Amino acid sequence: YVLALDGETVIGSMAIRMRRPFSLDEKIPNLDAHLPANRNFCEVRLLNIAREHRSGRVLPGMLSVLTDYAIGEKIDGALISATTRQLQLYSHLGFVPFGPLVGTADAPFQPMYLTLEVFRERLRKMSSFPPAARGEVVSLLSGPVAVHDDVRAAFHSPPRSHRSPSFEDEVRDLKARLRALANANHVEILLGSGTLANDAVAAQLALLGGRGIVVSNGEFGERLADHAQRARLDFEHLRFEWGEPIDVARIGNAAWVWLTACETSAGILNDVAAIGALCRENGAKLALDCVSAVGAVPIDLQDVWLATGASGKGLASYPGLSLVFHHDPIGSSDHVPRYLDLGLYARNGVPFTHSSNLVQALNVAVGRVDWSKRFSDICTNGTWLRARLRAAGCSLVGERATPAPHVLTVQVPSHVRSDDVANVLERTGYIICHASGYLRERNWIQICLMGEVARESLPPLVRAIARACR
Repeated sequence: YVLALDGETVIGSMAIRMRRPFSLDEKIPNLDAHLPANRNFCEVRLLNIAREHRSGRVLPGMLSVLTDYAIGEKIDGALISATTRQLQLYSHLGFVPFGPLVGTADAPFQPMYLTLEVFRERLRKMSSFPPAARGEVVSLLSGPVAVHDDVRAAFHSPPRSHRSPSFEDEVRDLKARLRALANANHVEILLGSGTLANDAVAAQLALLGGRGIVVSNGEFGERLADHAQRARLDFEHLRFEWGEPIDVARIGNAAWVWLTACETSAGILNDVAAIGALCRENGAKLALDCVSAVGAVPIDLQDVWLATGASGKGLASYPGLSLVFHHDPIGSSDHVPRYLDLGLYARNGVPFTHSSNLVQALNVAVGRVDWSKRFSDICTNGTWLRARLRAAGCSLVGERATPAPHVLTVQVPSHVRSDDVANVLERTGYIICHASGYLRERNWIQICLMGEVARESLPPLVRAIARACR
């Protein structure tokens, strides 16, 4: 049975029979002769929804549960005996009538069947159903993210030499777009992940010298401290509880300060404007990890000494390119490993082998977007989703800090495993973050709106999370 509840009150129900004989076997001789061959059918019966809820979300929600269950049981067709008063509704869903009417003269019913393929095709026009019901997948990962078709086409273009004039022109074009997006003076593009970009920043901090401060309030701030330790930097590690706001007054005098702009693990934004003002007052250099911020929220790097980004997150392209923005010109140094020497990139543009495919894809991703609209849409969708998750009883991490509109971290109840919630959501058609060690240790799941995520895909997500966390 599938039940719909309003509190403790049953407002909808339906029965599902997965094995023969069905009730229609008793009413229609040689039932299989009326049906498509080689199908694994179930029979749906006794659909009942309280009158005051018939125009709301109850029917889509019940059908979503039915679809999830049926797909898990390898069912690819459904049979019903439809009241003749609702034939238009069932035909709209894709049901096909067959055979004679059953029932009585006073209460006639029309036998109908529906195949999974037809149902999915009809559901493409109905956003109230989860993606899996339509045969689709929605990626809500922090990376890799869903990319636009234009970006995909650019990535699959024939590769070019990294020494060709056309590639050098593309790199210059991309750099100009990235500088404009972040209000930065300079940017270098390396072949690697955001981790590589942060290693390059650590190398520059080592050249700068002096005692610095690494500030952390989550997993990625902790990783910056690890970068600093491995680079043998002289620094204080100023720790705050994960998901808690940074107390700017506790940041003392230092040669440099390094922290995350968006602490992805907890789904929060740090107050980089206030910390930047403090650094200017104290004459300190500010370095930011903007890997999960650039392209997802507005950032202004005009007064930031160094900042990092990556192609496969908020910029909504493929992973593989790391970005280092810098305020001042950078010279080459033989005290830095060659691949981390930002001065070589600043001087030569493309000092080492590069990927024209990744560069072209990122150039298209950055160039095709109306950034004001994108930031507004992400903020609107994130605010809506956060409110709906709260209303559904979900506990969100980082509520005392400034929430990141594009990253929502959910504390799964202790009686439920986060991996199980993620598996339920995957069967529903949503791919979320859950497999990282720091998420599993805390029983957290994470929803990210960094790639191409349509607003209409979010309402069924809320229902699926609430159902999985019960």
